[in-house]
This record gives sequence, C-alpha cells and structure tokens, in this order.
Amino acid sequence: MKNVIVGILSLFLVLNSFNISYADKPSITSHAAILIDANTGQVLFEKNAHKSMYPASTTKIMTAILALEKCNLGNKVTIDNETPYGIEGSHIALEPGEIISMEDLLYALLIESANDAAIAIAKHIGGSVENFAKLMNEKAKSIGAKNTHFTNPNGLPDKNHTTTAYDLAMMAKYAMEIDKFREIVKNYNYKIGATNKKSEPRYLKSANRLIYGTGSGNQIYVDGKWVDIKYEGAEGIKTGYTVAAQNCLVASAVRGNQRLISVVLHAQGTNVYVDTHKLLNYGFDNFNYKQLAFKNEFIENIKVTHGDNKYVPGIINQSIFATIPKGREDEIQKVLDIPEELSAPISIGQVLGTVKFTLDGETLATTNIVSTMEVNQKGIYQVVATTKKDSIWTKWWFWLIVLFILWRFYIAYIRYKRRKRRRSKRITYYNTKYNGY
Repeated sequence: MKNVIVGILSLFLVLNSFNISYADKPSITSHAAILIDANTGQVLFEKNAHKSMYPASTTKIMTAILALEKCNLGNKVTIDNETPYGIEGSHIALEPGEIISMEDLLYALLIESANDAAIAIAKHIGGSVENFAKLMNEKAKSIGAKNTHFTNPNGLPDKNHTTTAYDLAMMAKYAMEIDKFREIVKNYNYKIGATNKKSEPRYLKSANRLIYGTGSGNQIYVDGKWVDIKYEGAEGIKTGYTVAAQNCLVASAVRGNQRLISVVLHAQGTNVYVDTHKLLNYGFDNFNYKQLAFKNEFIENIKVTHGDNKYVPGIINQSIFATIPKGREDEIQKVLDIPEELSAPISIGQVLGTVKFTLDGETLATTNIVSTMEVNQKGIYQVVATTKKDSIWTKWWFWLIVLFILWRFYIAYIRYKRRKRRRSKRITYYNTKYNGY
C-alpha cells in the first residue's frame, strides 16, 4: 500500500548526477569527457567527468554568463592602459583609451576567443581580475559546479585555474538558456566596426570548426568512415587550447526537441572533434527526449476524512520530461507515494504526495501530486478549522479572561446556592416555631 507522507518538497526534476547507460559506449581518447541532455541535465556518458582539468578558453563561457547578466549590451567600455599589454594568445589588439561596446567584446570573447576582451570585461564588471574571478567562482557554484576554481577570465595557464568536464557541462547548460549567448556562439564570424582608436573594422573568425568545417582539410575519421568536422545541428559554444590543457571543446547540438551538450578536455589535435562527434552520435542514436507526464494530468482520487467531500482528485502539478533509451519507453514505471486517506481541510494546489518515474530501478524524475479542489471540514471540525491563526480565539490572554469570567460565575453560583440554603433553613425554622409545623 501507499506510504503516508509527512511534508513534501517542491517539484524537483532529474538529478544531474543521474546516469543512463545504453548500447555500446563510445571509445574516447580525450582525458576527460561528458555528454548530458541540455533539457534535463541527465548524464548520458562520462569519462573522468569530475577530474580536475585545465579548461583553457572554455573558461570564457563563465565570463560571458556574468557579462550577459550584469551588463547591458550597449554599455561602453573604455580600455585601460594595462589591458592591451602582456596578453598572450588570441586577441583583437585593443588599445589604451579605446571605447568599445560590451556586445562587441562578447563577440570577440566567444568567437575570436580574445584574451584582451576577457580582461576588459572582467575589469569593467569586477574592477579587477581578482574580484571578477571571485564572481566567477560564486556563479559557477550557484549553477551546479562542484570542483571549479577560476583565477582569471580567459583560461590562460595557472596551476590553480581548474575545473571539470561535469562543471563545464553545467555552465554550458546554463549559458545555453540565455538567448543572446546562443545567438553569439552559433556564429563563426563577426565584424567589429571602427572605433575611436581603429579606423578600420576588425573581422573575427571562430576556431570552432564544428559549425563550419567542411571539405578538404576538414575531414575526420569517425566510427569507420571519413566525415566533415562540421556537425549536423551543431550550435557552437567554445573551443580552448593551451599546452597544459591541450585541445578542449564544449559543444552543443540540437535535433528536433532534443539538445545535447558535450565536453571534451585534453584531446590531441583533431581528436577533439572525433570525440565530440562520437559523443553526440551516441546521444542522438540511442536516446529520446520524452514527455513522461502532462501538467494537470489526473493521478488518483484520494479518500478524505472529516470533509464535505469524501474524495479529492490528485493531479500532477507540472509537465515532466526525461531522456529515455530508445525502445524502452514502455518499461518506465510510475511509482506513487500518497497516503491512503487525508484529513480535511484541504486547499486547492495543496501537495498530496509525489509521483516518481523509474527505469531499471533508477529515478528519472519526481514531481508533486496536488489537489484540484478545496475540501472543507464539516460539523465541529469545521468550526475549529475555520479559526484563523490571527483570530482573537487564538490569543492566550483572551482565554485567560474567559477562564476568569467563568470562575467568577462559578463563585457567584456557589454563593447563590449558599444563600438559598440559608434562606430555606430560616423558613423551615420559622414555620416550625410559630406555626407548629
């Protein structure tokens, strides 16, 4: 029988750590990798997913998140005297005193992977690279990262600047829910117009061949055949490279209603694309994004005691989705956790229990069952139940006064009875003495 529940938390969807395994897993040469469903956060594949790694320029995903959340795209940023100098790797040749929009800096950050743009963004938001790094770490933790420590906004080498494939997947999942982020990373080129320091426009080009690499020189060998690096449905995201980190790639691809995010860290050469193809192919070939329940879907009539209705209908309070191995949809089980009966009063929307969807004993998703109607108490139960918490009936001093009044009435009653007895005795005595009774 169903177990009685005492207090139920709000809706929670699939746990990010939940793992589904199906078919033959891909052979990955990268040191660390992960594949998740971007809609649910379910982990579909992992290899050393929680191992600390150097992220290189994939760091800029977090830099972009903060910029998009804390700045207006039209904000003008003035480049200080230090930022343009001493920057290693990719840059857009910013100059001291140059005025450039935050939007242009974001395109430079995510398409050209400009390290000077990352520093300019960090100083504009945090006042310094150190303060901005603190903001990065706080934000990373708040969106599900477990083992991340950033020291700079661009991912240039630092032994203390590390993250994991899992944490990067959580950051990418969060970032891809931001419209402007998706709009930027799907592009492989961009033009920054003339500024107060540059008379000619700057043309940017992405290093992420996953969104444009076709033809000669852009072929990789995947699962026994040569294919273009460009991947069907690829939405970009971010590449990275340093000697310590080697080739890194956080990628997103969508087909139909299914969006996957892959992370590949420390790959050799074009193996970063080979492994990414293998991961995405594995996800699309073996899994479906499926709706398990509809909002307001009827679950069961639950018995109610002391109420003006004997039953209350329970429904699911939100649509539920999960990523399911193909061909196993009919094996999903629905496990209810609701009491055998409830006691009135019950309000509309009150949580009555939970419903859990499982496959092979593993939980895919859990959500609440709620009431569709109000059930009031009847008779004496109704009188008690309708007393509000802030009513005078609940005040201790009120009941003290009531008790005092009752006590006074009791004393008065006792005195009245005594007087009546004395009067009765006097009458009896008088009748006996004078009337001879």
